Order: sequence, then C-alpha cells, then structure tokens
Amino acid sequence: MGYLWQQAGNFLMWLLVTFYELARRVSEGSAWGLAIIALTLLVRAAMHPLTQKQMNSMQKMQKLQPRVKVLQEKYQDDKETMNREVMALYRENKVNPAAGCLPLLIQLPILILFYNVLRDASAREDFLNATFLTIRLGGSFMSTIAEAVNLVMINAEGIPVPVDTSQLGAWVGPVSVVYSAFSNSSLLFQNVAMWLPNTLLLVLMGFLTWYQQRLVSSGNPQMAMMTWFMPLFLTWICLNIPGGVLLYWGVSSLLGVAHQLRVMRRTNLEMKEKPVLLKEKPK
Repeated sequence: MGYLWQQAGNFLMWLLVTFYELARRVSEGSAWGLAIIALTLLVRAAMHPLTQKQMNSMQKMQKLQPRVKVLQEKYQDDKETMNREVMALYRENKVNPAAGCLPLLIQLPILILFYNVLRDASAREDFLNATFLTIRLGGSFMSTIAEAVNLVMINAEGIPVPVDTSQLGAWVGPVSVVYSAFSNSSLLFQNVAMWLPNTLLLVLMGFLTWYQQRLVSSGNPQMAMMTWFMPLFLTWICLNIPGGVLLYWGVSSLLGVAHQLRVMRRTNLEMKEKPVLLKEKPK
C-alpha cells in the first residue's frame, strides 16, 4: 500500500512539473498557479463518472422530495417510522442519501497527496516563493500569519536579528496570533499583504465546501449535520496546509458547485413539466 501511495505521489509530481514547464511559456510569474489549476481540471475530468453518478442520485432525491414531505406529514408524531419509510422509499428508487459525501471523501486522499507533492516541490527554488494572484503557494494561513507576527515582534521588541520563521510557525498557535494581532494591530496590518491573500483563499475554500454540501444535502435531514461539520473540519485542518493545496481545493469546489447548479436547474425544469406530486397521503 505504501508503495502505491509513493508511486501515486511521484505521478502527481510528474504531472505538476510537466504542466509547470508548459505554463512557463504563457506566464513565468504565474506558472505554478496555472499548473495547479491545470492539474485540478485533469483530476476533475478523471472523477467525472463518479461525480455524475452522485449528481444523478441528487437529482432523484430532488424528484422524491414531494413524496418525502408527504411521509413526513403522515408520520410527524412517529420519527422512527418516518425515517424507516423514507429510507424504504430511497431503496425502492435506488437512491443513496449519503452519495453526496462520496466525492468529498474520495478527494481527501488526493488532498493529502497534493500536500505531500507541494511539500516536496518547496525544495525547488522556483516554487519556494511562487505566488498566484498574490497567494503564496508554498505558505499556509498559519505560516503567513506567523511571518507577520514575527515582524510585529521585531518592531515591538526591537530584536535586531529576525527570528527564524520556520521555528516561530511551530509554536505560534491561534491564541498567540490573535493576541499579537490585537495588541499590535497597527503593526500587523502594515504587513497585511503578507497574510491576507492566503486568509481569503482559506475562507473562500471553507465557504465553497459549505455551499457544495448544502446543495447536495438540500431536503435531506439525515445530511444536515454534515453540511456544517465537513466545512468546519476541512477549514480547521487546512490552517497549516500550503496555499497551492487550497488553490486546488478551491478551484475543484468551484467546478463542483457549477456542476451541481446545472443539474439542479435541469431537474427543476423537468419537475415543472412533469411534477411528481401526491394529492392524497399514502395509506
């Protein structure tokens, strides 16, 4: 298993470098960012069959919502029976209510692979300080904040020699960052360009993940908790993940949202033409 994981990482690195060499012909300064986006598009294309299956399941669930509401009204005083009847309805129509999480769970290993690949790419001098739309691809939210805090400490305490940022990032936690930001806000915001782009990318990634889960779990009470849990969990673990990985995740989520909205629009049109309604409650 370890061998396959290593080979997958090597293959991903080869693809990234190949796209980078091609992107350099277009834009030297944005080559690494363009390479990451190109690799993201390739991954999305490879996952399209699975994603399409998940979208079809979501489409079926939308069409079943009128019948689900009827069951909810009929068994509103008996939650156990209501859940059993709803699940039986899903099984009868071959719908998996948890299908919306499947692409997200499958993308997590790819996210980890991206992290490992970009960590190895940081050894390259041309990637170490690479940016894309001012986003530092090799820096995380916490590392960029740590550098800003480092400068705050130097200015506030008069330390003549800069503190090693890599060591600082290891012990500066969220509490220290917040404290430094509030106690030396004027100095911190003098370095806003250092940490704001990666912060905005992290927030955007969290929002897109939440919105994507919200679209998938719309009308499905069993998935309500996942709508909030997964985005919060991913945002938390991404605090120390490089901006290049977040760029991949953000572009992938944006494409996923666009795909879901297109499927939902088509489903709504079909339901208007052939509405699936029950005039009477099932006996």
